[in-house]
Amino acid sequence: MKKKIVSALLVSTMVATAFAGCGSKAEETTDTAATESTDASAEDSSTDDAIANLIAATEGTVNIDLWCSETEEYQTVMKKLCDDFAAQYPDVDFNITLGAVSEADMKDRVLEDVEAAADVFVFPDDQLEALVKAGALNEVAAQYTYDMNETDTEATVEAGQYDGKQYGYPFTASNGYFLYYDKNQLSDEDVASWEALTAKAEELGKEVGCEIANGWYLYGFFQGAGCTLTENEDQSNNCDWNNETGLAAAESLQTITSSKAFKAYGNDDLLANLNDGKVAAYVSGTWNVNAFSEAYGDGYAATKLPTFKVNGEDKQMASYSGYKFVGVNAYAENTGWSMLLAEYLTNAASQEAVYEATGEGPSNTEALAKASSPALDALAAQSEFAQLQRVGGNYWTPAESLGKNILDGKVSQKVLDDAVAGITQPVE
Repeated sequence: MKKKIVSALLVSTMVATAFAGCGSKAEETTDTAATESTDASAEDSSTDDAIANLIAATEGTVNIDLWCSETEEYQTVMKKLCDDFAAQYPDVDFNITLGAVSEADMKDRVLEDVEAAADVFVFPDDQLEALVKAGALNEVAAQYTYDMNETDTEATVEAGQYDGKQYGYPFTASNGYFLYYDKNQLSDEDVASWEALTAKAEELGKEVGCEIANGWYLYGFFQGAGCTLTENEDQSNNCDWNNETGLAAAESLQTITSSKAFKAYGNDDLLANLNDGKVAAYVSGTWNVNAFSEAYGDGYAATKLPTFKVNGEDKQMASYSGYKFVGVNAYAENTGWSMLLAEYLTNAASQEAVYEATGEGPSNTEALAKASSPALDALAAQSEFAQLQRVGGNYWTPAESLGKNILDGKVSQKVLDDAVAGITQPVE
């Protein structure tokens, strides 16, 4: 089990002192020595000196556990990047172990046992606050190979902050959703609205859709219609989806989903039917770019989300947007090397490699300038109608139930009232 960092001061100064020695040695340093070392490394040491000091202070094998997405593309590219990182320091014996954990589950897996969790892990921005409050993340108080404030988009850097402090290394800036479609079957006019899209799909005998029984996607319809959902300081929610506009939005969505062409697949079912050639258009994100490009071939295309009619008026479907970060566990066995690895995984070259392997857009501006694809163009077009996901945990289960009721044709004032009551229930 990893050694517990023994004082708040040492936690706050660990980043700046990390390169004076490996994790276990730094943890044996007193608060006073840590502070003095912080001043010395920050003011007197160059990057090369800091890394040289880290190498000189390292004894034995450097063990680092890294958790990232379970997809084959992510596992492959991260393994390559870790091997390249280790090759830069031939005098150090690394044992970097790669674990497969869904980013959606990362927070829960880490918080099961923070001390036993991975030293370095990839997580989405909406998990940052809970990880910080649980003491699971090291503050990024200094950097040694690049300055994120100069290299990454301002929005991404800010999304990695909590209470004025940086806790996440910016990694990707494409955690949102849009519409993939086969342009050999569907025109620009067909994909402009849900009404046109479902009508054309019925004509073709094909499938189109969105995972309605999932609060991440369901939000886009109610937000687009003009309803609101916000999180309070205590992580409870405010929600007005049961007002007149919300009822009209739910009725509109019920009409759309009643089309025989509309499907509400989860990701696994989506991919299975996509491979069978059944799906002509579907709402998803960059994590599925390879699957859609392979399925559609020269017809591969993507665009912003369709509009939908509410009380006879066209409304633009909204969406959640987000970012991914690399974090370093506050209980990392080798803090200095873990933070240096996190920097390496998030530099321009690494973000470009991740983009090429997965299709996920970089947050680094240099890497982003080299990235161009239908998916990223669609994400950029949708960004005008996207918001950061900031919602309390009581939202997800009632939203899923609401989505299922809509799919089942059970839309009523009571159904919406019950959903909102669940979404806004107090946090225990």
